[in-house]
Amino acid sequence: MRICVFLSAADLDDRYTRPAREFAKLLGKGGHTLVWGGSDVGLMKVVADGVQDAGGRLVGVSVEFLAAKVRPGVDEMVIAKDLAERKKLLLEKADAVVIMVGGTGTLDEATEILELKKHGHTETPVVLLNTAGFYDGLKEQFRRMEDEGFLPRPLTDLVFFAEEPVGALAYLEESLGTR
Repeated sequence: MRICVFLSAADLDDRYTRPAREFAKLLGKGGHTLVWGGSDVGLMKVVADGVQDAGGRLVGVSVEFLAAKVRPGVDEMVIAKDLAERKKLLLEKADAVVIMVGGTGTLDEATEILELKKHGHTETPVVLLNTAGFYDGLKEQFRRMEDEGFLPRPLTDLVFFAEEPVGALAYLEESLGTR
C-alpha cells in the first residue's frame, strides 16, 4: 500500500513521537510505502526514519518554498509549485490516507480529502489517528456536523477514528484487502 500521512513538521514531545514511530515501524515492516510532505524535520522526520529503518519505501512531495528542508536519500521526491499542487500530488500517489497530529497545514490537508470523499470524488480510505486525544474536539465537531445535517454521507463513510497505530493500519489493510 502507498499510505499518505498528513502530519506536523514540528518537533514534538514523546506523547506524539512514540505513537508516530510505532506507526512508521508497522508501515515499513508491512512493506508499505510512505507518501508524505517530504520534509526531514520534526514529526515528518520521525515517521520517515521509522519507515525507512523498517524497510519501507519513501515518496516525498514537497513544495518549492520548503525545498531546502527535503529529506535526502528517498525513493522518490517531487517538488510541487504550490500547496494546492502538493495536496493533489500527495493524494494521487496514495492508496490510503492517515491524518496524524498537526497544525493548520495538516487540518487543511485533512479537510481536502474529506471534502472529496463527501462529494464522491474519491473512495480512498481515511484514518484519523487520535494520538493522546489530540483530535477529540475535531471528532466532536464532525459528529455535530453529522447530527445537524451538514454531511450528506455518514461520518463513518468519510473517516475512521483510531486511537492506536495498530488499529489505524489494520483498518487500512482490511479496507484495501491487503490483510
